[in-house]
Amino acid sequence: MFRSLRKPETQSVSININGQMIQVAEGSSLWAAMALHGETQTRLASVSGQQRSAYCAMGVCFECLVEVNGVPNQQACLTTVEEGMHVCSQDLTEQSIAALHQKESADHE
Repeated sequence: MFRSLRKPETQSVSININGQMIQVAEGSSLWAAMALHGETQTRLASVSGQQRSAYCAMGVCFECLVEVNGVPNQQACLTTVEEGMHVCSQDLTEQSIAALHQKESADHE
């Protein structure tokens, strides 16, 4: 579906996307790296839970939010890949947040 226009001799970096180590061209956007490796879902919609992905791919729509190195809500289309980066699709929905709050309340009792 997607292919890179970078020359084959471009340096590569290793990143982890949803638990899978992959090699990507240095200087690529995180969204491009994800798309080239079949990881097009970036998050779940907060209310409906539907899968979301990059829409504009230029930083306007905020549909490509992912967790990068433990920091949530990072725009994949504006983030440049770095060696050793850990990326996870986000699954923050009303249900998952409610469950988290319930767990935190139980832990404090």
